[in-house]
Amino acid sequence: MDDLGFLANEQDAALVVFAFLQTDCIDLNYSKELFSKGKDLIATRDINHNGHRIDTEDIGDLETDGHLPENITVCLEDILPLVELQRPGDHEEAINIQAVAQGLREIASQLELEAVSRATQNLSRNISESPSRLRNHLVNEVDRLMREGVGLKDLPRERVFVALTLTLVKGVCIQAPQLLRSLFDTAVQFICHRWAR
Repeated sequence: MDDLGFLANEQDAALVVFAFLQTDCIDLNYSKELFSKGKDLIATRDINHNGHRIDTEDIGDLETDGHLPENITVCLEDILPLVELQRPGDHEEAINIQAVAQGLREIASQLELEAVSRATQNLSRNISESPSRLRNHLVNEVDRLMREGVGLKDLPRERVFVALTLTLVKGVCIQAPQLLRSLFDTAVQFICHRWAR
């Protein structure tokens, strides 16, 4: 998955965003919001890429024979630290998505900390002043950082673009976990739109 064109698919983009955000989540409120978003992603997963559906097969109840369902993830949700977002039967794709997210995290760790910190503060402030323009604020900060270059001239621009976007989203979500759902969805749409062109 060297080519990021697969990010035009909303479900794949959501999996990469989730994998990026779940690393190093030490803040309890941030972790709770991310866990909740992960449950939503699992519930609406599209196994065959033929349109979203609500996954109602495992609701955590006992089967008619008195046993727990085969997939007991629902029963253990309050003690699981992270949600594993895999499509059933496609372990290789899950590994590839994790690899892309790890590559983006490596780029994010190389970003100039001061520039990213300033952009995160700007984004957080702008969102609090006018939350209805969330997407515009995210686009403006990512574009500004891309123009400034943030010291990553030798890396592919599209990877830097995604890493910057996700770094800003994560920074704001750690500061304000209640924004995670809306910022997550905005980031997914923003990234998908970029590759759908």
